[in-house]
Amino acid sequence: MKRWIRAAVGIGSVLLLCLSAPLQAQDLKKAMLLVAKPTLKGPYTHTAVIAVPVGDRHIGFILNRATDVTLAKAFPDHEPSAKGADPIYFGGPESADSIFALVRRDPGAPSLQLFGDLFMTGNGRTIDRIIEQTPNDARYFAGFVGWMPEELAGELERGFWYVAEPDAALVFDKDPAHMWSELMRRLGKNPREPREGELQTRLERAGTGS
Repeated sequence: MKRWIRAAVGIGSVLLLCLSAPLQAQDLKKAMLLVAKPTLKGPYTHTAVIAVPVGDRHIGFILNRATDVTLAKAFPDHEPSAKGADPIYFGGPESADSIFALVRRDPGAPSLQLFGDLFMTGNGRTIDRIIEQTPNDARYFAGFVGWMPEELAGELERGFWYVAEPDAALVFDKDPAHMWSELMRRLGKNPREPREGELQTRLERAGTGS
């Protein structure tokens, strides 16, 4: 996930911009849920990420990286922020110093529809209004994930991710710490990465057909 020129979607001063077989090009034109394979290491280890096409690029949010920062801590001078019960989540490395709100209804322009009734806004005034009126109806993310053109396709071809249908309910999951292992179970995958010896044994068995 390299840094890329973020596409402005009218958000004022805040710029926003697997399966074993590779996905076909048309599949990259719709929103996806990406579940990190056990072999994926680094900052995306054991992550669940929604990925959404925006032009020829993709943006997304890591769903299961809660921080220890609340709205009250982030905005101590904004009294309504004390009403927010959930922590802010680390959404990704892009614009990590900016806050984005995901909500299940259109918050009004400027905003971006991700899929279904799930919308995102990075507009400061809109986020202030959400916090003041319905602070716990949104999930707040610091930063997002950005993919350059063809970058996500390359990651899928290299087998970094399992792919599933996106589900807005996951965005608001109350137990995101167990999200990855639960998604692996739903996908029928083993969440435990095989050790080197176990992997060698499997390869040998596959070679002998036993």
